[in-house]
Amino acid sequence: MQITMYTDGSSLGNPGPGGYGVVLMAGPHRKEISEGFRKTTNNRMELLAVIVGLEALKKPGQEVTVYSDSKYVVDAVTKGWLWGWKKKNFKGKKNPDLWKRFIDIYNQHDVKLKWVKGHAGIPENERCDELAVSSAEGGNLLVDEGYESAEG
Repeated sequence: MQITMYTDGSSLGNPGPGGYGVVLMAGPHRKEISEGFRKTTNNRMELLAVIVGLEALKKPGQEVTVYSDSKYVVDAVTKGWLWGWKKKNFKGKKNPDLWKRFIDIYNQHDVKLKWVKGHAGIPENERCDELAVSSAEGGNLLVDEGYESAEG
């Protein structure tokens, strides 16, 4: 079954509190996922949204089309930059913890990444933005260990 996934990440200040939102759709099924973090960056939240969405899939080998308004995430994969970064063990690159996690889950599925313009009235993308922002503004924010440990 074809799975459609929309993702978005947001940070209130860069760095600052942040969150992500995911909308997964397959046939009649729809699932929304979101979380907020006390200190992170927009790019980390954009990437984490895709990771968490893919990790939520129940079985390997799924056909997934991911729609993201993040050029950082989409271009890294579609333009092949990610594979060069991996060969150099992400030397000098930001977010290696998340990129390694992304590669692990990406390789378990048949994933197509497509860029969509943010805030352009695409209902599911707008919903992801709402989820991301409300998570970042919420209470009980999680610690983004990868960001905070790299920062210290």
